[in-house]
Amino acid sequence: MPVLSPVRHTLSNGLRVVVSQDPTVPVAAVCLGYTVGSCDEPHSRTGLAHLVEHLMFQGSTQVPAGRHTAAIEDAGGYTNAATGFERTTFHSIVPVGQLELVLWLEADRMGGLLDALTAESLATQRDVVLNERRERYDNVPYGTGWEQLVAMSFPAGHPFRAMPAGSPEDLRAVTLDDCRSFFSRHYTPDGAILSVVGDVRPETVFDVAERHFGHIPPSGAAASPAARCVAPLTPTGPNESRRHVVEPVPGPAFMATYQLPPYGEPGCAAADLAVTLLGGMSSRGLHDRLVRRGRRAHTARASLTPLRRAPSLGQLNVRAPAGVALADVERAVDEEIEYLAGGGATEAALAGARAQIRRDWYDRLAHPASRADELCAQEAYFGDATRCDRHLASVLDVQASDVSAAADELLTPARRAVLTYEPGPARSPFAQATPAQARPALSPTS
Repeated sequence: MPVLSPVRHTLSNGLRVVVSQDPTVPVAAVCLGYTVGSCDEPHSRTGLAHLVEHLMFQGSTQVPAGRHTAAIEDAGGYTNAATGFERTTFHSIVPVGQLELVLWLEADRMGGLLDALTAESLATQRDVVLNERRERYDNVPYGTGWEQLVAMSFPAGHPFRAMPAGSPEDLRAVTLDDCRSFFSRHYTPDGAILSVVGDVRPETVFDVAERHFGHIPPSGAAASPAARCVAPLTPTGPNESRRHVVEPVPGPAFMATYQLPPYGEPGCAAADLAVTLLGGMSSRGLHDRLVRRGRRAHTARASLTPLRRAPSLGQLNVRAPAGVALADVERAVDEEIEYLAGGGATEAALAGARAQIRRDWYDRLAHPASRADELCAQEAYFGDATRCDRHLASVLDVQASDVSAAADELLTPARRAVLTYEPGPARSPFAQATPAQARPALSPTS
């Protein structure tokens, strides 16, 4: 499925506008993406980007608190937002005739959030964010697992070490001045991309964007996509990082992350295919070995978390029934990786992995909101939204030998952080990490 040749235009204040005209889509899907995420937060202020995202719905110069969402819903639309490591995005889907309403609302909060920001709104949204954290992380089984693995994957002080959810201590310490300073620096037209997908003419969107956003001054603080990309880390030492947690969870779990090349850099596509094969939903792999045939796990998943400004993270998540030995699970993981590295990434095996990646990509582009988000992402990461039309080919053209080499070089203990769960009485989730047997460190990749 093509992205229908997106058309790009940049306003004089730096706002990048991308339009994908699609006459088969009877709505306008809008994504306003800011090139700011948790990796941009000041020291001891983790969670600030997510908190500011919430404050963006609490009123602006001409829109009272709560009316942004209500106005879009009254027009027959839907809106939401998300904060990640590197981007913050605001999504809306409305009938085509209501596109200008969305752009006016987005421009009003970009240019006028500080007019409405109060101590009361900060206190309210701080409580909402803290409650979200309790519901999604702190009060669910294995809930802090991904958070712990991310912290274990990067050294102290690294900008990607903290999750967008932030720590409760840092969130409680955020002040109004923190929010004002962070917003003024990052939520400006020169740090934003506006993408629109639907039955709309690019020239019309550019004109409306100029009318509503053109007067908002840039901050001058936004960096180019090339300047925002950082080199991958050298593994921090000869030992993999390990942590064992005893908590009242349903059963044992083996979780791990692997440092992989940054998104879009050489080797990332091969690593993506290697991780997909390792998961093995339709062929040999962890799911087939541990779930389908072995009955040793409830779930066995492998996936890639792509990061542009830091090493991407390959994720493993195996959850087993009570009584299954974690050593047996880890042995299966290591043996499947050895199989891939030794030539198991055959063309026949890759056919299934390519089909899975192709299906996931087409599913993403089929929904106008997801397509708008992907256009925003490619423009943010690479300065070129048209890269969407070339992305799939860049992954599918990888050769089997490259995938085996990626498994051999990248899916190794020296690049790995391991977190294991064991059912038992409650204790602190951040138990002391224990070193593994020394292994030689690898050199950085790409």
